[in-house]
Amino acid sequence: MRRNTILIGLLITAVLLPMWYVALHGEPPSEEIAIDESVSDIRPLESPVETPNKLSPSQVGVVVWVALFGLVGVLTAAHQFMNRAVRPPDEAETVTDGGTVSLPWLNTDHRWVVEYHDASDAIEGLVAMSGLTVLSIVFAALFTGEYLTLARTQYFGLYATGMFLSLALSTVAYYAWFMPHVEVAEIRGHE
Repeated sequence: MRRNTILIGLLITAVLLPMWYVALHGEPPSEEIAIDESVSDIRPLESPVETPNKLSPSQVGVVVWVALFGLVGVLTAAHQFMNRAVRPPDEAETVTDGGTVSLPWLNTDHRWVVEYHDASDAIEGLVAMSGLTVLSIVFAALFTGEYLTLARTQYFGLYATGMFLSLALSTVAYYAWFMPHVEVAEIRGHE
């Protein structure tokens, strides 16, 4: 596992280093166009984090690659959380190969249940689901308020990101705490 992680890290570095070098030596700086503040209070270029106002295409490429690799890292962490942190311990009641599970549609002539753990239904899952639901409602309300008032339109992305991340994490929490863990063996013909 550790060797694979090092190889993936080297691959990411081999992709990003040339792109970053080109991005640093990209387009020459340009003059920023000022917004007339006497006409409107809207500041579309303001944000909670100081960011550049203009990016070259090569800089955008680096940002996109870093975002994609970050997304892969988040998905990997969520997958490991679902499979390790909430999985029942080994001494939990388990139906194993040869046992009976009351899911007749899972057992056929070519497929059978190898291991089955019922959902934990732990109180932590209920708390996590409740908190993430409230969080997604809050971000949805902020997003709607931002749209209706047009007060600070630069925060649309921040509120939408919070809303979609809380919805995605609530899906992860539901899967981890409220779905049974089923391992199935299947006979497949390779002809």
